[in-house]
Amino acid sequence: MGRVMLLQVFLASLTMATGTGPMHAALEATEAPETLRAAFTVELSSQSARQVYAFDPREPQGQRWKLVSRQGHDEELDAVAANWASEAAPDGRLFPDDLRACLGQTVQVNTEGHAWRVGFRHHPNYNDNEFDRWAAERLQANALLDPVGERFLQIDYTLPKAVNGPSGGKLTKYNQSYILSTEPRWGFSYVSGFTIDLEARAAFRRITRSYRAEVTDVQFFFASPEAERAYLDQQAGMIEVSLPTGFGAPLR
Repeated sequence: MGRVMLLQVFLASLTMATGTGPMHAALEATEAPETLRAAFTVELSSQSARQVYAFDPREPQGQRWKLVSRQGHDEELDAVAANWASEAAPDGRLFPDDLRACLGQTVQVNTEGHAWRVGFRHHPNYNDNEFDRWAAERLQANALLDPVGERFLQIDYTLPKAVNGPSGGKLTKYNQSYILSTEPRWGFSYVSGFTIDLEARAAFRRITRSYRAEVTDVQFFFASPEAERAYLDQQAGMIEVSLPTGFGAPLR
């Protein structure tokens, strides 16, 4: 019985290369072409406020990010919305296309349950800022992977213990989660929601930030008809290359 239990534990937890099997397919689904765009509605909410915005890159410059409704007052939430709106392509936050680089070449996988739990250390990427690089050394990262559908379901970052902050003070709590969904036409994964909950102490002050974002009414489309045709041609070429040389030939 002891050997059986040991074997079960060994099979439930193993090191896996990210470039193979369901892991590779799930990562491919996060790597949408740069010409794919998205229009969406996002609800930002905290304990004291709720704000709804709509974004559409097809609208004229200056009219793409619009306030739909606002309830309550939260300066932190105002800053989050303003920062998002100021980005050159706010819909870029929906595409987790740097996830492969963040996971690295190997991850630790627990295969128990309907979804695999993937443990990894966040590898800083080219678009990470100084805080991201600092946090990567201290946060625990986990992902939920559906091995049948070959899609990531959620990415979580958690601070296991309080640490001194990069600019002084002490970070006592940090939890950040990304919810991933699959768009129906092309099969790509996208961020359909995220939450942030943190607490820090500095100069006899307690600083908290807690809010969530829920993305709805998402429409995906290519930047131009030419971009869509180029993508379809590329996919058709990949299918042809993947077919075996003797496809359709009678067996000897």
